[in-house]
Amino acid sequence: MRVLVLAVVILMAPPAAFARQTSGNPADQSPPAPSPQDTLILPVSIEKIQKALAQEPIPPLRGLDVVPTFRVSIEERQKFTFNDIIAAMEFQGGPPVPGGVYAYEQNRLNFAPDNPVRDPYAAFSQSELLTIVIENLAVRYLGGKALNAVTAEVREAAEQAARHEVQTSIAAYCAAKPNGGAGIRLCDVTPR
Repeated sequence: MRVLVLAVVILMAPPAAFARQTSGNPADQSPPAPSPQDTLILPVSIEKIQKALAQEPIPPLRGLDVVPTFRVSIEERQKFTFNDIIAAMEFQGGPPVPGGVYAYEQNRLNFAPDNPVRDPYAAFSQSELLTIVIENLAVRYLGGKALNAVTAEVREAAEQAARHEVQTSIAAYCAAKPNGGAGIRLCDVTPR
């Protein structure tokens, strides 16, 4: 800090204040006696600078000696391979028990295991299960064909009724025209 103040003073001083006349003899290089004209006129007060340098230095900023109470860490995201992902998966679980684990346990304790109808997995007896399977197979394989056949019959009947209605309307139109609609192209066409 003191060196900085001294450097500023030197830079601001006029060059004539430090100029010396030198001769070729080293013995003649003693400083000349100051004359009233050579008195230094500086833009700053040397007394103020000396007082400032004599004072104790300014204490450093508060908090510089405090030890931090936190920590910063930067971690790279871990890259997983396919084998790591497969190893992390659990394959031991099965489908959930109907009604939950507690309901299953309660049912097991309350009802004897020798009665298969009371078993929560036995929603149907064997004959009921066979009936359901047969019904589902019939709907799956025969139901589609039967539905298509019925739909085709209904469509064909609807088309014939529409043709008949159009022919009846054309016949009524042609009958209302003079000469039975002779010369009108629609009336000359024979219906199919």
